[in-house]
Amino acid sequence: MKLVFATHNLGKLRELQAAFAPLNATLIAQSTLGIESAPEEDCTFIENALTKARHAALESGLPALADDSGLLVDALNGAPGVHSARFAGLQATDSENRAALLRALADTPEPRTARFYCLLVFIRHAHDPRPLISEGVWEGHILTKERGDQGFGYDPLFGVGGGRSAAELRLAEKEAVSHRGQAVRGMLQLLRSL
Repeated sequence: MKLVFATHNLGKLRELQAAFAPLNATLIAQSTLGIESAPEEDCTFIENALTKARHAALESGLPALADDSGLLVDALNGAPGVHSARFAGLQATDSENRAALLRALADTPEPRTARFYCLLVFIRHAHDPRPLISEGVWEGHILTKERGDQGFGYDPLFGVGGGRSAAELRLAEKEAVSHRGQAVRGMLQLLRSL
């Protein structure tokens, strides 16, 4: 089965491809099909994920998988939240977003509790009235400086215990505990029950 994954983020694609292999599913990034990103104008993770999945399915004619995920920092009242990818501006890089987060927390004492949240949606076609939905939460804290070179996004600033950041975990370690790993495992269970 071929699925279009509504992303241009190759880090996310790498994390999901291996997980879906046992279902004989091939994930194709929408960017490889020339599909532009859907606008993320909604205020919730579920609305954004559904918008992205429906757009990808409509443009590709394939079943679609989409996620919306973000970092929720308690000291920032849940920000950056749904704006995590553009915390430092619409065209911000991961590095710029991390720098903006450190500036926003400059006067915040430790522990700076936070969590990653992921909501994953699968639709059979663009007008699917019964999307499958799975979610995951990964608790941690924000470090005072970046550590590690694995992962992407806020991983170098996300402390996960044991004195390590998410960017210091091997991919298999990360998948076992991460928000996205939890959401993917939940989605695989849902797909197997179809």
